[in-house]
Amino acid sequence: MKGTIFDIRRFSTHDGDGIRTTIFLKGCPLSCVWCQNPEGISVWRRPLYFENRCIHCGTCVCTCQNGGFQMENGRILLDPRAEEDWDHLIYQCPTGAIEMDSRIASVDEIMEEVRKDRVFYEHGGGVTLSGGEPLLQWEFAREILKACREEGIHTALETALYVPEAAVKAVIPYLDMAFADLKIIDDKQHRQLVGTSNERIKQNIHTMLESSMKERVIIRTPMIPGMTATKENIQGIAAFISSIYPDVSYELLNYNPLAEAKYHLVDKEYCFQDNPQMYSKENMQQFGEWARQAGVKHIIIES
Repeated sequence: MKGTIFDIRRFSTHDGDGIRTTIFLKGCPLSCVWCQNPEGISVWRRPLYFENRCIHCGTCVCTCQNGGFQMENGRILLDPRAEEDWDHLIYQCPTGAIEMDSRIASVDEIMEEVRKDRVFYEHGGGVTLSGGEPLLQWEFAREILKACREEGIHTALETALYVPEAAVKAVIPYLDMAFADLKIIDDKQHRQLVGTSNERIKQNIHTMLESSMKERVIIRTPMIPGMTATKENIQGIAAFISSIYPDVSYELLNYNPLAEAKYHLVDKEYCFQDNPQMYSKENMQQFGEWARQAGVKHIIIES
């Protein structure tokens, strides 16, 4: 069993309890205009060019066979769609300015990496699967979770839940904790900003909050200025999830302005021309109060 991953992040403290190893699986069926990991959206592997590492020696331009690299006005231009021997080009680059955005790995290879951090899991940490959307590769995700469970390693999942219900049910037996996104409650607005209807997501939230692990599910909403961080949206989500499970936990995630820097790497445009700042502690407390007014008892605020 193999899958495609685009990062393994060690010593994470924001993806579950304790110190965690977060494995990012590539591919996402959503197209959120504010996506925090744009390099994880496409299911296809592609090369990345890091201009800040480049010494403009021209080795890539001379080595490529089908126009993957060109030099124009002293700048290196990458065409990721060109048919090239990208591994060879990466090897030839003297400064590491070319990388693939992901790699294919087996469950055994993933577990070999996980075991290196095992000493940290003794103090409440574990492994978190994130993305992209990890359940887009749900069979691969399930096997990783199963392997962790067999070795007594705490497991967590970060998912946006736009996947078949069967995928959700397949991983629940191997999860100790789950973080599930519900970004926008209005279906029309969800289609505009996320790219899909939210009906499948809402149904899968029902599945999780009516399952045996409902006490270990945290519903999350990222606070995106002018989009998700509105009283109407927060209270709509809060009312919906608390109607399914009155003791549901609801986490409000502060806006992260750092994602903008990734967009040029994957030839995408960010949703904000002027990147907003993070919300203040007072702003986040106000968002939490709106959720509380709509019926949520257990609110987690990331400030």
